[in-house]
Amino acid sequence: MSRPNTVSVDILDKEYQVACPADEELALTQAARYLDQHMRDIRATGKVIGLERVAIMAALNISHELLALKSGESPIDTNEEQERLSALNSQLDEVLYQLRQLEIN
Repeated sequence: MSRPNTVSVDILDKEYQVACPADEELALTQAARYLDQHMRDIRATGKVIGLERVAIMAALNISHELLALKSGESPIDTNEEQERLSALNSQLDEVLYQLRQLEIN
């Protein structure tokens, strides 16, 4: 039995080993770089603290981009849409903070 092909990717200075078909390695490394950059951008704002929260925010932003592209809309390109997403991000931050406080208590 052969060992599955694994690829090493770095996300926020942490290394992850991911099983991946050999013909999809390039796509995986590109996706990891894209995710890494989104997470770095979010962390750089200073508004989101903690790896889990940064990852959730990045996942939400990337999901939003994907859904916008699938529906034929362009990703956020107006100030009004950007402000709306910012407000949603702030609300999510607050809910996650409250959940964290409940876990601590």
